[in-house]
Amino acid sequence: MNSKKFTAGRLEKAYKTACMAELQAIKPGNVHVFADGHGMTIDDFIHSADVTADIIARADLSLGERIFYAVEATQKTVGQNTNLGVLLLCAPIISAALHIADGQSLQQSLDETLSKLTINDAQMAAKAIVLANPAGLGEVEQYDVHEPPQVTLYALMKTAQDKDRIAWQYANNFQDIMTFGATRYSDAMLRWENPAWAATALYLGFLSYVPDTHVVRKYGDAAAQALMQEASDIELAYWETDNPKLIQKRLLAWDASLKQRGINPGTSADFTVATLLTSYLI
Repeated sequence: MNSKKFTAGRLEKAYKTACMAELQAIKPGNVHVFADGHGMTIDDFIHSADVTADIIARADLSLGERIFYAVEATQKTVGQNTNLGVLLLCAPIISAALHIADGQSLQQSLDETLSKLTINDAQMAAKAIVLANPAGLGEVEQYDVHEPPQVTLYALMKTAQDKDRIAWQYANNFQDIMTFGATRYSDAMLRWENPAWAATALYLGFLSYVPDTHVVRKYGDAAAQALMQEASDIELAYWETDNPKLIQKRLLAWDASLKQRGINPGTSADFTVATLLTSYLI
């Protein structure tokens, strides 16, 4: 159980640390310290983390406000969507940490946070999504984000959970992050005692575990399933080695191949940041 109180300052630092740690890991198909990609640079992500850390950790904002104002700051700073998924995932975790009760675990506080989401949270999050304009965003029959939602953010996400794995987290108590992700990162840290190697293992784990819905939206289910198979092959080799540096050349070659094909597994990268944040707090 966790009975500690988290200050806004501590959460701001934990969030920024998670963002920076994710960039230090080789994440094929995404931006990282070894390679830019998809019209984005590592500096774009560093600036995005810098300008959103204070906002997302502010104790006086609602969850929806955290998301919207952080997206707004990102757009003003880098002019493109570098972190919408990260913000949608990290805002509830941070809100749960800020409101954790004595004797309560982070998971228990998160469950409570999700149950208390409001219509205003949904409206602010919808505004943030439209402002960020993520790839593959289109109109849907029910609760289109282009129109102000009249349901809670939980209800909004629940209707989208079959199409978007970030929405699935809201509807399923963040189980991919809190259970699969946290365990995979812990196991990797025990094996290699190296945060960057462990974060790469975590990222490969997410790629192999579930179809990346950012890829699904852009290229369809078949492409996402093919990506999972590619990831599974590399993940197996990664876990078999005592020294992940021996896999680095293969990882970077796959990274170049994915970027040449325009494949950006952004959801898996977002999950990596959220899991790192969670691991710092539990």
